[in-house]
Amino acid sequence: MPAEHSALRIFGWSIAITVVSLVVAYFYGGWSAFALCLILGVLEVSLSFDNAVVNATVLNRMSEFWQRLFLTVGVLIAVFGMRLVFPLLIVGITADLGPVEALRLAMEKGDPHEPGTYGFILNEAHPQIAAFGGMFLLMLFLNFVFEEREITWLSWIERPLARIGKLDMLSVVVAAVALVFAAELAADEPEVVLVSGILGMVTYITVNGLGSLFESAGGGGEDEADEAAPARSGGPTAVAKATGKAAFFLFLYLEVLDASFSFDGVVGAFAITADPIIIALGLGFIGAMFVRSITVYLVRKGTLSEYVYLEHGAHWAIGALAAILLVSIGVHIDEIITGLVGVAFIGAAFLTSVLRNRRNAETEELVHAG
Repeated sequence: MPAEHSALRIFGWSIAITVVSLVVAYFYGGWSAFALCLILGVLEVSLSFDNAVVNATVLNRMSEFWQRLFLTVGVLIAVFGMRLVFPLLIVGITADLGPVEALRLAMEKGDPHEPGTYGFILNEAHPQIAAFGGMFLLMLFLNFVFEEREITWLSWIERPLARIGKLDMLSVVVAAVALVFAAELAADEPEVVLVSGILGMVTYITVNGLGSLFESAGGGGEDEADEAAPARSGGPTAVAKATGKAAFFLFLYLEVLDASFSFDGVVGAFAITADPIIIALGLGFIGAMFVRSITVYLVRKGTLSEYVYLEHGAHWAIGALAAILLVSIGVHIDEIITGLVGVAFIGAAFLTSVLRNRRNAETEELVHAG
């Protein structure tokens, strides 16, 4: 009963907001808007489960206050910032329109494949968006696989990568080479892709670096050393919780991370509908809220500690998503492929975690029996 009560508390707001969003969608555009809103919500959750797992690894380091802030204030940033304001901003900059004109264009009904429409203009900005998000996620993936870890999942590749990762700034070098190749895929204005990609790298290095700086400055001494050791092994119960400036930059890092994951979903949503209200309701209020609830659930239940390969699978899914975003600069890749790749990595990591736990349990039984 307590477990059910806890789950209801975590997912209660998500369920309530989903119901309200679907009702608003129905009154806004009838059953077709209702169906589109539901489809977008399901699409966002399925595409972003790897996002939730990675978010949980960061959120696990934050105090309960900052976890609640991520679920409340953070979701407002995700809904209004990424799913509504961000597309309007991109269209306004690309088409040289003011905020009011961009909003008016967004509210006009039209084929998103027709030049001059809101969906078409946003799709034209895809190379810059993909370069920024792809480089941010690629840096996250590379810093994960280049770090030496006690537990490895794909040991045949993770261990060699960790050994060569001892070279300073290797992740930056590899990311920069990948960006050059991605810019070559851009038919028009490859220099714009280069600038966007560099901004993505700089954003990751800055936010992640500031978070680490304030996290290390916020503690110290023997207590920090004692608590930091279990944190590296993935156990959520003994992690030193970040507060103050450290937690703020971790919160900021989470928001940028969520934004990077959202790029493909926001742009891909225009293949389903160009209506910004439906996109905000489906991707934002339903999808983003559920992703946050799943994140908090993973933290509170200690799922990442129990299924130790989930974090690895999520980061490999991030690497795949980063590669897909960069390749999509010159080649169209269906959103279904993007979602299936992430689900495949997460599913494989979960299954191998279950098998590992089973083998460990059998070993312990043999030891006790002996």
